[in-house]
Amino acid sequence: MDADAVCAGVRELGVAEGSAVIVHSSLSALGAVDGGADAVVAGVLRAVGPEGTVAVPAFTPQVADPFPEHVGDAAVDEERARVPLFHADLATPMGAIPNAVLGWSGRCRSRHPQASVAAVGARAAEVTARQPLAYAVGRGSPFEWLYRERARILLLGVGHNRNSFLHYAESLVPHHRRKVRRFPYLVDGERVWVRTDDVGDDNGRFFPQVGAEFGAAGGARRGKIGEADCEVIDCVPFVGFARRRLAELLR
Repeated sequence: MDADAVCAGVRELGVAEGSAVIVHSSLSALGAVDGGADAVVAGVLRAVGPEGTVAVPAFTPQVADPFPEHVGDAAVDEERARVPLFHADLATPMGAIPNAVLGWSGRCRSRHPQASVAAVGARAAEVTARQPLAYAVGRGSPFEWLYRERARILLLGVGHNRNSFLHYAESLVPHHRRKVRRFPYLVDGERVWVRTDDVGDDNGRFFPQVGAEFGAAGGARRGKIGEADCEVIDCVPFVGFARRRLAELLR
């Protein structure tokens, strides 16, 4: 399989030229790809065309306090000092395809230390322009921009446990789960530790169920690209469905 095959597969799943797409992916699930992760990115970009935009979650959970509940002593302070500051070229553990996007010429990246989004294409700068430190996946984030623009969610060989748009949907539920983020940050040139609130992690509890129910109701287009089971979803009806179901499941 090569970039042309990726493009054809993505088009067959209903992604049209000019679309905004957020990609969640596993390179290994696709099988052998001539050109590797770069070919996958090239294929998706080819599918959306010169007016389209491709985004990926480029989260960096390594930028975090290793002892969030600890008051601190010399040993703890030394460990905290080793935690890197976020910067635009910091690698993400989200996989080979997001890192390929980070290496792409002209890519843009939002600036949240733990929950950044990277994008390439015609409107990459718009996707990544704003992101609050608190509720980084909620209102005012790249996910809200993608929602407003009716982006497509593309799952390449991964399930809904990897679908970051479900965090956005949950952020709209009043009784959502919560977590605390703590990360180093530069303020007037001084490194300080910042504490913010955000939507809690699902850890596979409800997100796979919600995704499966939406698909069973006919909300997803499914098919194979290479060896991978893939899915394309319109984010607007998906968020509406997920918001309602999560509100019920989280009672």
